[in-house]
Amino acid sequence: MKRRKILGAAIGSDVHVAGLLNFLRLAESEGYESVYLGGAVSIDRLVEKMEKTRPDVVAISYRLGSEALEKLLEELKSRLQRLSFRPSFIFGGTVETAAVARKSGLFEKVFDGTEEIEDVVMYLRGSSRRAEGEIPPQTLPERVEYKKPYPLIRHHIGLPSLEETEKEISLLAESELLDIISLAPDQNCQQYFFEPEKMDHKQDGAGGAPIRSVEDFKRLYSASRKGNYPLMRCYAGTNHLVEFSKLLKETLNNAWAAIPIFWYSDLDRRSERDLLSAIKENMEAIRWNAENGVPVEVNDSHQWELRYAHDAVGVATAFIAAYVAKKLGVRWYVQQYMLNTPPALSPKMDIAKALAKKELVESLADENFTPYHMIRTGLLSMPADEDAGKGQLVSSMFYGSYLNPHIIHVVAYCEAFRRATSKEIIESVKMVKRAYLQALKGLPDFMADSDVRARVEQLKEEAMLIVETIRSIDSSSNSDPLLQPEVLYEAVKRGILDAPGLESFSVARGKVRTMSVNGAVYAVDDEGHPLPEKERLVKLL
Repeated sequence: MKRRKILGAAIGSDVHVAGLLNFLRLAESEGYESVYLGGAVSIDRLVEKMEKTRPDVVAISYRLGSEALEKLLEELKSRLQRLSFRPSFIFGGTVETAAVARKSGLFEKVFDGTEEIEDVVMYLRGSSRRAEGEIPPQTLPERVEYKKPYPLIRHHIGLPSLEETEKEISLLAESELLDIISLAPDQNCQQYFFEPEKMDHKQDGAGGAPIRSVEDFKRLYSASRKGNYPLMRCYAGTNHLVEFSKLLKETLNNAWAAIPIFWYSDLDRRSERDLLSAIKENMEAIRWNAENGVPVEVNDSHQWELRYAHDAVGVATAFIAAYVAKKLGVRWYVQQYMLNTPPALSPKMDIAKALAKKELVESLADENFTPYHMIRTGLLSMPADEDAGKGQLVSSMFYGSYLNPHIIHVVAYCEAFRRATSKEIIESVKMVKRAYLQALKGLPDFMADSDVRARVEQLKEEAMLIVETIRSIDSSSNSDPLLQPEVLYEAVKRGILDAPGLESFSVARGKVRTMSVNGAVYAVDDEGHPLPEKERLVKLL
């Protein structure tokens, strides 16, 4: 394939060339051929070199002032009328001169210095594809490869009306800042889409967009078909999960399905299904997505942690979820790390827990099972103050970048007190991208910390003790205990898997006591002392 050529020059009397040189070096690293003219290049010389080198793209830089630039661009437009070919033009300058460049209508892309290096690289990749008549990849594995070494950026959107949601999706796609838009339907949709007669219409729009038909899904997907053509996905239904999976694949080309094993049942009351029936149906939905090539996230681990489960249960359920997904045929697996959950975790112990999960999940990887790692800020940690929320978002994503995520699930800084629109989402994404790119320059090695390493090993050992205890519920059967819904059901009923937040209202026992000790979350005895997992399980059983 012929390499695309970029010609670069700082025009007029501008001799500032550092930004231009950086841009051309990035272009060369992305496979472009570059021609550098330097600074203080006259319009005559620029057009002469364009005729001689016939570039695909002309990169113009100017930083000295708006009025002078207006005159230069008018001169350039006049000269272009006699040009025998027409390249694409891009501009780099200050906020002031970039405004003039945008107004001129000459440029395909304008950079004003507020962009990150990642934005420039993605433009170069996208520009090459557009020249070939292509759009960015539309499957998760391909998009991950396309975006390397940068993670995919995800956010969710679901406003009280369909019209608001459609408008905001369109704005997010046009911003080209998101790689994945997660559609958030209201609870009526998630629970009763296939049984609309059961909906309580007083609750329409509660928690998400009031999607009521196949056409609604298609309409929202259509709104995303612009800009950088982000992948789209949707929260899973809490009833009829197989049917919901089919619907999302057909209408949204669902980037991946997020389906729990235990939840959306009488465990959390997000549906009317009893726990055993829910486990069976959820596993069928995981299997259906696997058989139809849809990546899967099994999001049990943070569901337990949101109910203040201790760290060992969080790690154990992360392994069980990945193990079950692999055995049910999932090829591409999304493992989410919800940081700051429970909120009392210290950054050191938060990373230790995530590393324990990561090592156990990655131990399952082979040519037929590829785990992708996704980090996010935990909602429980987000304060109901806008400025404090910004600090929480940035700090957690900064240290979470140590996990080398394939995906960053951005949670807007305002989520603790109001739903995010495109404005807050775009602001939050810019904050997180800056935090990640700073971390990419080099973080301390958490694994070199003896406390972290010891906690990772302790959690892996305790998590696998929980797993083996669950397996022992049916040790006589020839079938895999972790794939038997009845065994998993008994693990909850017996309290092997338990959390304080499930007390009194759930099918779970809710008898375990947990507490933060030195930044980690332990099961504790009646006196509040950490309870080793072996001792907890012996007492329990």
